[in-house]
Amino acid sequence: MTTILVTGGTGTLGRLVTERLRADGHEVRVLSRHAQPYAVDLRAGGGLEAAVAGVDTIVHCASSPRGGDEQAAGHLIAAARRAGVGHLLYISIVGVDRVPYGYYRSKLAVERLIEESGIGWTVLRATQFHDLLAQVFQALAKPPVMALPAGVPDQPIAVAEVADRLAELALGKPAGRVPDMGGPEVRSLESLARAYLAATGRRRRLLRVPLWGSAYRAFRAGGHLTPERAVGKGTFEEYLAARYGR
Repeated sequence: MTTILVTGGTGTLGRLVTERLRADGHEVRVLSRHAQPYAVDLRAGGGLEAAVAGVDTIVHCASSPRGGDEQAAGHLIAAARRAGVGHLLYISIVGVDRVPYGYYRSKLAVERLIEESGIGWTVLRATQFHDLLAQVFQALAKPPVMALPAGVPDQPIAVAEVADRLAELALGKPAGRVPDMGGPEVRSLESLARAYLAATGRRRRLLRVPLWGSAYRAFRAGGHLTPERAVGKGTFEEYLAARYGR
């Protein structure tokens, strides 16, 4: 039996990874800011020693677009080194090295910290989860006109499929950078938004808004996509049907 620590283990992805590993009979410790007995704010780092003691593998799912990921990773890596952890597995995002967006740059910096940590490591990059798109569309659909960035495609993937892959990687040896995971379809944001509106029974006029800046140009060019690694099975419509029952 392997002892595994999942950071962000109460989140959308971490919760599913935890469930899968426990179902296979492994001891899994859940680390988040409020989950006892391993309630740790990684940005502060206090309490990490007890969380990592005796751990074989860390699955690092904790992340925040509000900042602090690099500091959190630094604390985690230092504690993992001291505890002799043999494998550090990180979930990243497709395109972090191609899209000059602040959160992506932070994720890429964490990748580099892990690669240079001296710990056996694995990095998996995935495209955006269906859940994230639904959250974004929910916010954008509040006004009567739904404004979308013009010309931006997306390739959403089922979070459960990424959780399955992470659980598989956590039980293997450190593998370095593994092949990316992308959803089954590259779609326009407009088509995905229309699917969301249909599933939720809303009627909104769609407005395609041209934006500016290098990050927007990179998103328009598909820097966050991996069409050659469209390995996901579940479509956005299937996710919507399961969530909203339409």
